[in-house]
Amino acid sequence: MDRAACAMRDDRDPLADRRGRFALPDGVVYLDGNSLGALPHGVADRLRTVVEQEWGVGLIRSWNEAAWVDLPARVASRLAPLLGAATDELAVGDSTSVNLFKALAAARALRPERRVLLTDDGNFPTDVYVAGGLAHVRGDLEVRVVAPDEVPAALDHDVAVLALTQVDYRTGARRDAAALTAAAHEVGAVTVWDLAHSTGAIEVDLHAWDADFAVGCSYKYLNGGPGAPAYLFVARRWHEAADTPVRGWFGHARPFAFALDYEPAADARRFQVGTPHVLSTAALDTALAAFEGVSPADLDAKARSLTETFVALVDAHCGDEVEVVSPRDPAARGAQVSLRHREAYALTQALIGRGVIPDHRPPDLVRFGFAPLYVRHVDVHDAVQVLAQLLRSGDWDRPEHHRRRTVV
Repeated sequence: MDRAACAMRDDRDPLADRRGRFALPDGVVYLDGNSLGALPHGVADRLRTVVEQEWGVGLIRSWNEAAWVDLPARVASRLAPLLGAATDELAVGDSTSVNLFKALAAARALRPERRVLLTDDGNFPTDVYVAGGLAHVRGDLEVRVVAPDEVPAALDHDVAVLALTQVDYRTGARRDAAALTAAAHEVGAVTVWDLAHSTGAIEVDLHAWDADFAVGCSYKYLNGGPGAPAYLFVARRWHEAADTPVRGWFGHARPFAFALDYEPAADARRFQVGTPHVLSTAALDTALAAFEGVSPADLDAKARSLTETFVALVDAHCGDEVEVVSPRDPAARGAQVSLRHREAYALTQALIGRGVIPDHRPPDLVRFGFAPLYVRHVDVHDAVQVLAQLLRSGDWDRPEHHRRRTVV
């Protein structure tokens, strides 16, 4: 496929106009939106307004006059369509790891007679750490880690919670969330899904999955900015029964009554804890405007097209030098393709030096993320051309490309 054919695909792309909503630097092909999304236009202006006017002039009055207190709910209403959820099923705030702890604890408490939290070794490491921390605190919980393909067989009547990430952060492999949720429910287990590598890039439908709990971040495909607030989903059927182990005043039914007795909010807001992070939540609120009018199905279709194009071009031009480790079936992968190379770190740094930005995951993977709102097919073509040139010339194997940085 040549560049002209890629440009024709871009001309037919229903999301083509969304790229103009992002401040993408000239001369850069950005394929790392699965780690940090690009800056949407409007975010910088919004932050200046919040800092200079709402905080600088309005001071504490802005909790009411600028509706700071409503920011989490406003963001939840923007997120809900991308998740196949209702606004009252979402709590916005904290980090993904903190929300995961709350969700796992709540799910475990719903099955007090069971002792196993099941996950797999393809899960993001912090998710396994959090599960281990919960087990350490409780003392009556076993974290069982199996290979991804062993999960269905490992679901038995000892399992209280099944906790998985939908898209594998290393390979981009996509789990069948609906089928695994149904299998968990068949044995009476409660599910917790991590959607950090899904939301904003592929189709997510928590209601269709019959999901119980889910968590996710907003700084990857949702473009909320570094350290942007995370979210937590609690299915409506659990609103009365689910209890958070971390109780805070913004999870109270009447936070400004300042009662000493804790009365949880009636919906997912009971999982909010402390004062909302106004600056980062305001940035996320503005960033999510880029998704207005976009269907998750369109995001999914674009992601499949981009990743298919990338795989085809890599096979044609780089196949002898790298291995595609992501699933070949586009329905079985997220908006990500990972390549294996014996010196993946150096190759990643060489690509970055040539204006193509992916990232590296140890020991030998180069990850390419294809954010559907702003990545084009011509970007995919250009990235593979640079990759092929580096591999042919051996220019990736320079000392400066092997020099390790703190963040890989």
